[in-house]
Amino acid sequence: MDGKLTHFNASGDAHMVDVGTKNVTQREAVAEGRIFMAPSTLELILQGGHKKGDVLGIARVAGIMGAKKTPELIPLSHPISITAVDLDLTPEPEQNAVYCKAAVRCVGQTGVEMEALTAVQVTLLTIYDMCKAVDRGMMMQGIGLLSKSGGKSGTWRRSA
Repeated sequence: MDGKLTHFNASGDAHMVDVGTKNVTQREAVAEGRIFMAPSTLELILQGGHKKGDVLGIARVAGIMGAKKTPELIPLSHPISITAVDLDLTPEPEQNAVYCKAAVRCVGQTGVEMEALTAVQVTLLTIYDMCKAVDRGMMMQGIGLLSKSGGKSGTWRRSA
C-alpha cells in the first residue's frame, strides 16, 4: 500500500492526510466518461421526449451536485471549497453514446480529482437512472482522469 495515499495510526485505523502544510494554489482536474445505449434510447434523449423530462439537463445538474457532495461519498476525501464545475455532455450518435467531460476548479491545499471523477460518475448514473425503464443494457465506460494541475506535483495529463 502506498504510504502517500493512506496512512494508519497506531491502532491501524485509516485517517485523512493532513494537508494543512500544503501551499494554497489554483487547482483543476478534468475527467471524462461515456454511457453507451441503444440507438432508440439516444434518439429519445435527443428529441426531448422522455417522460421524466430533460435527461441531459437533469444529469448535468446532478453531476455538479455530485462534485459538491464528494466528501460525503468518499470517506477520506477532504471538504473543498469548489470555485467552478464545468460539465459538458456531448451526444455521439455514431457511437450510440453520450460523452461527459467535467472540469472542477478550486483554490486550496488539495486537488479536485475526486470531485471531477464523481461529477462524471453521477452524471452518467443519472442518465442511466432516467432511461433504465427503456434500456437496462446501458454501459458506462472509459471513466478516468484526463488532467490535473496545481499543487506541488504540478500539471499531469493522461497520455493518449
